[in-house]
Amino acid sequence: MTLVSILAFSSALAIAAAVPGPGVAAIVARALGAGFRRTLPMVLGLTLGDLVYLSAAVFGLAALAQTFGTAFMVLKYLGAAYLVWLAVKLWTAPVGKGLDVAASADEGRMRGFLAGLLVTLGNPKTMVFYLALLPSIIDLETIDALGYVELCLAVVAVLLVVIGGYAYAAGRARSLFHRPRAVRMMNRGAGGMMAGAAVAIVAR
Repeated sequence: MTLVSILAFSSALAIAAAVPGPGVAAIVARALGAGFRRTLPMVLGLTLGDLVYLSAAVFGLAALAQTFGTAFMVLKYLGAAYLVWLAVKLWTAPVGKGLDVAASADEGRMRGFLAGLLVTLGNPKTMVFYLALLPSIIDLETIDALGYVELCLAVVAVLLVVIGGYAYAAGRARSLFHRPRAVRMMNRGAGGMMAGAAVAIVAR
């Protein structure tokens, strides 16, 4: 692949990733409730979801993905249900130890990772980008093994910068809240964002 093709793909992906949607809302809410480090597994899960759709597009699995629409619908609702559960945990976190409870609302790195993966796999915006828009940006028939690796690296780099940037900014904002009332507002705000992301996923 040429440098121009990689840059065109990376630019389009960066714009699509930066536009607020269910994934960004989930990441910001998670970072507000648990901090930047505890949000990284979810960022990695989101990234893996993008790689799954990229692979489907490159290897001609778009028709297969559409055939198994029911499976993707199940993933969509599983991801939405999990976000609702996190939203409830954040909303009902005791004020006295709000930051601790919020930070443990999604205990375990694997659960955060799976949450990010489910959110991406159930996000129609991601599916449309890779299975519909990507072919208009890059001639997928000309991609060889090296080109596929280059695209995968571009996806990882772009999403770590864009989505990771959202997580870092939200994590920094979290450190400004220390008083019980502020903690309650932060927890409920993050919980509301989680619930909103779940609704957005189901509605699409």
